[in-house]
Amino acid sequence: MNETSDRPQPAIADAIAQDLRSVVTRIKRRLREQADVSDLTPTQASVLVRLEKDGPMTTSSLARAEGMRPQSMGTVIAALEAAGHVSGTADAKDGRQTMLSITEACRAWIEQGRAARQDWLSRTIEARLSRDEQDQLLSAVKLLQRLADT
Repeated sequence: MNETSDRPQPAIADAIAQDLRSVVTRIKRRLREQADVSDLTPTQASVLVRLEKDGPMTTSSLARAEGMRPQSMGTVIAALEAAGHVSGTADAKDGRQTMLSITEACRAWIEQGRAARQDWLSRTIEARLSRDEQDQLLSAVKLLQRLADT
């Protein structure tokens, strides 16, 4: 038996891809509904996650990381600063630069949002899926991780 015989035909793979995109979009929407992120644009949310994950950065570093012009990033940062999500301090190595980081209030807000989404998803899985279905979902998650790692 050749190793490609286990793989879906292109038409089946296309149908799976379409259904998967649709389901992932709906799950993302439901997760967003569980946390208070309605005031943020997708770009603002992405910047906050990057600062949380990667630590303090300059506006130009953030712009490069997000694939934006520094001027556009400046507008995003201004809105995040006005909302109390981001603050800037002088760079210890180069006082001319400002290092941006999320505020402690923002960090707590992010953690609360994650906890709300985690709680909703855990409760929904437990309430709507049998133990057998939960095992199937676990297998599917492992496959999705493989897709994400490619």
